[in-house]
Amino acid sequence: MLWLDGVYQEDIEQPQRKPRLHRARAPTSAQLTHLAGKIAHRVCRHLARQGWLEGEDESVFLSDRAGCEDGLDALQMSSITYRIATGAQAGRKVTTLQTIPADNGSPEGDAGKVGGFSLHAGVAAEAHEGQKLERLCRYIARPAISEKRLSISPQGKVRYQLKTPWKNGTTHVDFEPVDFIAKLAALVPPPRAHLTRFHGVFTTGILPFALRASLRLFKFAPGEFVRQTRSCVHS
Repeated sequence: MLWLDGVYQEDIEQPQRKPRLHRARAPTSAQLTHLAGKIAHRVCRHLARQGWLEGEDESVFLSDRAGCEDGLDALQMSSITYRIATGAQAGRKVTTLQTIPADNGSPEGDAGKVGGFSLHAGVAAEAHEGQKLERLCRYIARPAISEKRLSISPQGKVRYQLKTPWKNGTTHVDFEPVDFIAKLAALVPPPRAHLTRFHGVFTTGILPFALRASLRLFKFAPGEFVRQTRSCVHS
């Protein structure tokens, strides 16, 4: 998510009445942790309302029955939990390859981490850094699958190389061809859903002013929660 690194205030002075940007300080690790906790709580609350969580208190995990009522929901749930969606092996974890040693160190930069959820906001582009802003926009608008990291293993499985290795040293994930198609189907957005959304000053009326301001990239990842069925923290 690309967010304005400040707040615009409409200038009441005549005759120009141009919006004035008030810069904000970069968020601290404590602030990101607090915000990640709020997001984690709301995500877990939504999953609980859907009946997709099992357990009590802090020992809460995703149910194996989550999304089973709807075909596409079931594919999406299998995808985000790294489980096989179809065939005789349905419900089992996908095959992963650990080709490097595990890394238990802290992540790069300041990031908020709560119960397997993480929130990172360490990348910003100043108003004059047009090329950096373009790279950020291309980064958040990139396709979900990189063909350059896609191959066929000697066993005939579809092998996908992760851009960033997991902490346990996993660098590749193997799929049966049919299950890989199921993973692609899970990426299909619902009908009439907008994949790019604009809010506030990024709407059409004031967008030229927003493009001349500093922007910050916020990345929220529930990866460890869904991958390891870590406990869901309630705040």
